[in-house]
Amino acid sequence: MSKTLITCDCLGTQAIDSQALSDATGLTVKSPCSALCTSQIEQAAEALGSEDVIICCTQEARIFEALAAELDREAPPLLDLRNRAGWTDDTATNIPKMSALIAEATLPAEPGKSMDVISEGLCLILGQPDIAMAAAEQLKDHLGVTVLLEQPDDLPDTRAYDVVIGDLRRAEGALGQFRVVIDRLQQVNPGGRGAFALTEPQDGGVSECDIILDLRGDTPLFPAPEKREGYLRADPSHAPSVASVVMDASHLVGTFEKPLYVRVEPLLCAHSRAEQTGCNRCLDLCPTGAITSAGEHVSIDPMICAGCGACSSVCPSGAVSYDAPPVGLTFRRVQTLAQAYLSAGGEAPRLLVHDAHGTEMIHLAARHGRGLPADVMPLEMDAIGAFGHAEAVAALAAGFAHVALLPGPGADRDAMTAQVALSAAIGGEARVSLLDVTDPDAMSDALYGADTPPAPVANPVRPMGTRRQIARQAARALHPDTEHLPLPEGAPYGAVLVNTDTCTLCLSCVSLCPSGALGDNQDKPQLRFQEDACLQCGLCANICPEDAITYEPRLDLTDAALRQEVLNEEEPFACVECGNLFGSKSAIDRITEKLTGHSMFSDPAKLRMIQMCDDCRVNAQFHSTDNPFAGKERPKPRTTEDYFSDRKDH
Repeated sequence: MSKTLITCDCLGTQAIDSQALSDATGLTVKSPCSALCTSQIEQAAEALGSEDVIICCTQEARIFEALAAELDREAPPLLDLRNRAGWTDDTATNIPKMSALIAEATLPAEPGKSMDVISEGLCLILGQPDIAMAAAEQLKDHLGVTVLLEQPDDLPDTRAYDVVIGDLRRAEGALGQFRVVIDRLQQVNPGGRGAFALTEPQDGGVSECDIILDLRGDTPLFPAPEKREGYLRADPSHAPSVASVVMDASHLVGTFEKPLYVRVEPLLCAHSRAEQTGCNRCLDLCPTGAITSAGEHVSIDPMICAGCGACSSVCPSGAVSYDAPPVGLTFRRVQTLAQAYLSAGGEAPRLLVHDAHGTEMIHLAARHGRGLPADVMPLEMDAIGAFGHAEAVAALAAGFAHVALLPGPGADRDAMTAQVALSAAIGGEARVSLLDVTDPDAMSDALYGADTPPAPVANPVRPMGTRRQIARQAARALHPDTEHLPLPEGAPYGAVLVNTDTCTLCLSCVSLCPSGALGDNQDKPQLRFQEDACLQCGLCANICPEDAITYEPRLDLTDAALRQEVLNEEEPFACVECGNLFGSKSAIDRITEKLTGHSMFSDPAKLRMIQMCDDCRVNAQFHSTDNPFAGKERPKPRTTEDYFSDRKDH
């Protein structure tokens, strides 16, 4: 059953052409209401009771959800057309933009993945005695409270909550599974008369808790403390902040759903091989420290991961990918927006990627300012950091003329700047930008006053596959007559350059290459390279004993990047005994030259063994006078005659 669109012109403040929308989208679009959330609520009730509807209003979501509950129906999907397309100073038609937003809203949703986190309410409070114990008094009836004090002189005369003395050495974990190590730990011995006694100090005391309330006003215990769930921190001199975190702590009891933001494929990871470090891109970027080295691949702690998405955008191999929602859905959303806009008669759309903070800016700009231009398509991301160069280039190839990223307060701007630079190098300098403003009016002015971008791609494409495959196909669509695109340092695409004068074809690089970009030839000494597979991870350069390998960051758009090309080859060496080919002539000659004159190879026969294949070398060693395989002379077997001879002698 096709969906029905219920629209509202919001007391006549926006124009909605229901027939044009119906023609553009293929959906049933009823004539717009004027006060759907108030005097015309019965129309919403009638539609909910009989049809599969989308209600085009998010401002009054609470009312429509309550109405659906009264009718024993599922809450309907809500779509914001008013703030994103209806309320605007742009006089151009908004039908292409509205139809694109509607098409995106009808995409099937991807189910989220999560894990249960249980918090029993065990709370550790840190801070000066007056602040910490005041917080403990407020929380003791709601949580299991322990206060950590530094001096025994501050010990309170109460057992309403626990108090320990000591120095916090280390803390790790997140909500429901914090683990702390305390030195000089002393606990209260509650027996006896008079002041409470304390146990003897103990270093390295380990304890676990569900919540940490940090009121010290000192250095945070964790990187990116605002993203560490269960870790609440406030300035002790600011009473409202303290009251706020105390209130938040009181609610952290029960079972919570922790989203699983990223998916990891360890076999694809190019972090390390044979104790040689390669790619560290995600490790260097992770703001919370959730990513750690686990040998040849990285490991991500789902409890610490805050879902910023930066690891997904920089991973060259796809070993780490955003999964809430999956990367594939982001590509489909981008391509659907472009296709629907162009199909409805629009030309040269621009894409504005933003997070929840950007959504609020758009709402404010629409209600109190100029709103968004009619050609600007807003795309909200749960984690804007997950929108990397592959997504931006795919958007340009799908028909967008320009892509702008609007970061919110919690976005990693350094990571986004690097991705924008890479996107611009692939898609074009004038096509990708970072719109780093915090004022809604400044946002609108920047979008209205932006220079006209270059014309969009003439033949839009919607490639499929991995992020690398999509980026490559999109780049080819954007640059059909270009062979190579130079890229900035650190790009995950490029060539391996080999100095053939120093390379000995030892093939150490081949054995360590995690993507199979480097290969050999079983028939002759040869080093081969497939550029499309190269991750520029650094492993081959790190392992090369001759320092013969360097990199050139670039994107090869020719078919040559898809096949193996020879980087270095040499004449094979013929065994001096049997004539079979083995090794490379330069390597054998070099080894022979270096060992000539060495005391252990003063015998010409030993030096000659270096020029033999494996089989002939073993044979020569076996028959040599100082055969290393020879043992002591075997004892002579005794015969019957030997025994008779012994008896005669006796």
